[in-house]
Amino acid sequence: MLRIGLTGGIGAGKSTVSATFSELGAVVVDGDVIAREVVEPGTEGLAKLVEAFGDGILRSDGSLDRPALAAIAFSDDEKRTTLNGIVHPLVAQRRSDLIAAAREAAENPVIVEDIPLLVESQMAPMFPLVIIVHADPEVRVKRLIEHRNFSEEDARARIAAQATEEQRRAVADVWLDNSGSAGELVEKARDLWHGRIRPFAHNLAAGEPARADARPVPADPQWAAQAQRILARLRTACGHRAVRVDHIGSTAVPDLDAKDVIDVQVTVESLDVADELTDALQAAGYVRTQITGDVAKPDARSTASPFDHSDDAAHWAKRLFCSADPGRPTNVHVRVDGWPNQQFALLFVDWLTDNPAVRTEYADLKRRVAAEDHPTTGAYADAKEPWFLDAYRRAWQWADTTGWRPAGPR
Repeated sequence: MLRIGLTGGIGAGKSTVSATFSELGAVVVDGDVIAREVVEPGTEGLAKLVEAFGDGILRSDGSLDRPALAAIAFSDDEKRTTLNGIVHPLVAQRRSDLIAAAREAAENPVIVEDIPLLVESQMAPMFPLVIIVHADPEVRVKRLIEHRNFSEEDARARIAAQATEEQRRAVADVWLDNSGSAGELVEKARDLWHGRIRPFAHNLAAGEPARADARPVPADPQWAAQAQRILARLRTACGHRAVRVDHIGSTAVPDLDAKDVIDVQVTVESLDVADELTDALQAAGYVRTQITGDVAKPDARSTASPFDHSDDAAHWAKRLFCSADPGRPTNVHVRVDGWPNQQFALLFVDWLTDNPAVRTEYADLKRRVAAEDHPTTGAYADAKEPWFLDAYRRAWQWADTTGWRPAGPR
């Protein structure tokens, strides 16, 4: 099962995207529909709203007068918080029930959760893929006035009460611009479905990592932001079982050309805990591979070093999970706290960042190895291993000289 979070500001057009995905085979769990269901006449939700905001939010037939409620609830932050505190838990429970039913009804369904306040409720890390539908505020105001009979004042108030564009961009794996026609948005949604969502779902069901090009590309300023979304997703998936979660590897080093693959290290207390994470990581979009260790490096310790430099292969064990998402290849290395491979992954980023000459040396190596046209990412990594044997020794000499210690999770 692949769960997708879909959201966008009011009037942005996410309903069009949601309907397109539904036509293509997704099971759509619509937050707006659920939000109406949980406050229908006779429900616990409506009773709580009346208790909080008074009988003035009811129509003559006993149903909820939504414009009246909006006029009250969106007038200040405290009232909006009260509204959300009533409705959100009820919506969450109903959503869980619908997802469970969809999973029973179909094998490996794609479930699109259309959630208006996904960003505001900080739910983005719960999803393997987050899609934001966006349109400029002035476009949205015009749509709300023309198509949904909002007053201009009410439209602007509703937009102002929601997440900002900056907040939405921070959690967006996919940004769908809807500044054009509805037809153009439908085509964008269809392309996304066939080019990324369906392949993602297939890979996840088959246990296949997304393919990644081994050739280095120029440093991408978006890598850092992409990594932060991945870290948030992994912290949510792993919970208390992760000692720390870090962006590692070449894409964590500023201005370094690298494969377009984000490497992340999840530090755990033992390999047993690493194995326990398999289902949680699968649900987050990462499939387990057959790789169970790194290449052990020779003992590089100095007499003053407090770190474990064992060359025992058992201390270089790990579990490797890879993203099934073809739009964002990612390697998740799950390593044991204090073992040499876990320590070196953290050291390597700081060593390269602090030593421009070594950074240039490594970049030249990557380009040279890539030119040899290794067919797989694994073969590419193997070809770099001789350099890493010497780099391991040099990096630890630098660590001993500078008194390096791992910084906080990054």
